Amino acid sequence: MAFDLEIRAADWRAHLATTHAALPGLVPVVKGNGYGLGRQRLAREAGGLGLDLIAVGTYEEADELLGAFTGDVQVLTPWRPFSRRVADPRLVHTLGRLEDIPALAAQLPGARVLVEIETSMARHGFDRHRLTEAARTLAEAGLVVEGLAMHLPMTGGNLDEARMWCAVLETSALETTTVFCSHLTGPQLEQLRTERPQLTIRPRVGTGLWLGRLDAFSVRATVMDVHTVQRGERIGYRQGRVPRAGHVLVIAGGTSHGIGLEAPRAVTGVAGRGKAAAKGGLAAAGLALSPFTIDGKLRWFVEPPHMQASMVLLPEGATVPAVGDTVPAQVRYTIASFDTIREA
Repeated sequence: MAFDLEIRAADWRAHLATTHAALPGLVPVVKGNGYGLGRQRLAREAGGLGLDLIAVGTYEEADELLGAFTGDVQVLTPWRPFSRRVADPRLVHTLGRLEDIPALAAQLPGARVLVEIETSMARHGFDRHRLTEAARTLAEAGLVVEGLAMHLPMTGGNLDEARMWCAVLETSALETTTVFCSHLTGPQLEQLRTERPQLTIRPRVGTGLWLGRLDAFSVRATVMDVHTVQRGERIGYRQGRVPRAGHVLVIAGGTSHGIGLEAPRAVTGVAGRGKAAAKGGLAAAGLALSPFTIDGKLRWFVEPPHMQASMVLLPEGATVPAVGDTVPAQVRYTIASFDTIREA
């Protein structure tokens, strides 16, 4: 089976270098499936850029990447007493609850920590009114505060909220002048640095760094089999009827590769709601568009994708690829998995 990604390495690495130069203090985020590219690969790329710090999602990821990256590793998920124990002087924990401060200090005395605040995301972190108490408790526990962490929404207008949290930091008694932030644009970061020159602002970036040059990526899926079918013929696991004559292509790439998997999307506006309703109507009728482009068009699934392959209908009159040919595929990289990743 072959569901493969090819990277134009020179173009991609040029983008990484440009992003690094444009964002002083950059902290690459290396988490999940490594944005489709693999965590180990991204950790090596961060090292190649000469960066001193990466951020990972979980303690399991930290345990893995401490061996692949020579710098420090932040864990984005706040520490809990049940978190996997990873004792390494290069590890930086995140704290967002008062009760976790003495518990972490008891387990890992003198641990390095970030203090996360509860932004308008309302996901993790200290309420602004608890920061002074947190500062006192951290000092008593003997933990080393390395910075304030703010995880902001993806709506774009985050500068005012970032300003507010920087002001809160300066009145909180936390012993740090470093702020780690997400989802601020380059101009917003520069504005914040201009207004708060006494603070060190460090952006944590994942998607914009690793997936900022999608034109440097090419995903190809191999045609594994081709069958002639007639209208009304029953095929597939579910023995559905073929709606029109043509060919069924069996193409490498199924649910284990992320094909056919979809997260809920935010829908806004009349047009967006109309598209969502139309898509829902098609799904109710058993119709779903595949991510495979064949003879210039995206083609319909015959049935939901299988674990490692998909069955796609190519109508009569379209150019039929041969077994062994490859076809382009559209993917959502944060859920994609590839059989091979090659650099060109």
